[in-house]
Amino acid sequence: MNNDYFGYRGVVADILRKINASVGDRIIVKKKDKVFEGLLMPREKLYGDKPIIVIKLDNGYNVGVRVDKFTEIYLKEKRRERKSFLRYKVKTQRSDLPKVVLLSTGGTIVSKVDYETGAVRPALSVEELTEFIPEISDIAVLDAREVLNVFSEDITPRDWESIAREIYKEMNEGVDGVVVAHGTDMMAYTAAAMAFAIRNKPVPIVFVGAQRSSDRPSSDSAFNLLSAFLTASRAPFAESVVVMHGETGDSYALAHRGVKVRKMHTSRRDAFQTINDKPLAVIKPYEKKIIIVNKIIEERNKDKEPVLENKFDEKVALIKAYPGFQVDIIHYFIDKKYHGIVIEGSGLGHITNRAVEAIRRAVEEEIPVVMTSQCLFGRIDMFVYSTGRRLIEAGVIPGNDMLPETAYVKLSWILGSKTRNLDEVKELMTTNIVGEMNPRLTIDLFPRWPHT
Repeated sequence: MNNDYFGYRGVVADILRKINASVGDRIIVKKKDKVFEGLLMPREKLYGDKPIIVIKLDNGYNVGVRVDKFTEIYLKEKRRERKSFLRYKVKTQRSDLPKVVLLSTGGTIVSKVDYETGAVRPALSVEELTEFIPEISDIAVLDAREVLNVFSEDITPRDWESIAREIYKEMNEGVDGVVVAHGTDMMAYTAAAMAFAIRNKPVPIVFVGAQRSSDRPSSDSAFNLLSAFLTASRAPFAESVVVMHGETGDSYALAHRGVKVRKMHTSRRDAFQTINDKPLAVIKPYEKKIIIVNKIIEERNKDKEPVLENKFDEKVALIKAYPGFQVDIIHYFIDKKYHGIVIEGSGLGHITNRAVEAIRRAVEEEIPVVMTSQCLFGRIDMFVYSTGRRLIEAGVIPGNDMLPETAYVKLSWILGSKTRNLDEVKELMTTNIVGEMNPRLTIDLFPRWPHT
């Protein structure tokens, strides 16, 4: 007999069958002196063998309760069968508003809770998006479609190429802005990739994600999406940006230039921070305000014709300097015929002196080696100490104040879309192309731009 029951197995599946409980039913779980009441949630089959039952509490949070001989489970109420649950009545989309397309690559930002079952599922139709965020109807004419469905940690340079093609297609069809829903962990990499892959952008590319899923009371999904759509439809710039919460409340979001942003916290709503620069804009979605606070590099202009340069070289490595660094790591990438190496060095741009000859070998074999700093804030200066001067003499390319991940993306793009010639690579890596380097760093950029 197949013991699987809504993802549950073993003793939990047996109990649920016995009390005739289905997903979405209201149940009571008693364990010693504790009582839990809520909706029965399905289990991921991967974890179904564990004797844990999952319910959604009335406060919106999920809780897992381990079932043992002291646990009692009761069915309180069967889920009411309805043809459909209540929906916000969708307004007719106004033709006079800007047209914005949402391209989803996966993640929780475009998910919603099905309150009949308690489960979270994708919500990509225009009707569902408008139901989820009614205010969008007064900001833009919406379209939405899925272009990828992967976890952000599984994104590859080949995926960057696909995303760029889809954005380029939408731009050529005349949209007023593109919103890209993306998992937060690797979102900055993709935002940087789009900054380089589509040149002469006529409209903004706005990346948005959620730190907390839509089944949590503290979810940031709706606020971030609303801020992203406002930015895509009305911002005066045409750059690749990340738009996320600017503080833990819902007062404003920040538009971070995609080549200068990093996720700096695992779970805070305001996890994203511009490094060595100011954010591009403050977004106040409920007031429909966009306040520009930095110099715009690419202006919005729908008459511009975008240029697609979306080839990325996958044989680029990003390695980190650390005490006891094994020089064999560099030789490994040389022997494996990698085309480029970015080093996240220490301080002003250093790695152990033991690595100098390995780096020299890489350069002699026409493999560009770019130096950045794991300090993040500030710029490297390889002429201050003897180690840096040795590295420069060996052929290392200084990465200025670029984030290590931005340098990685830029080198991958140069090698894939531009050139493999070492001198030309060096010239392009040290040229500020889309705002990835800030020529002037001031004290107010450290440790973080003050939120106002």
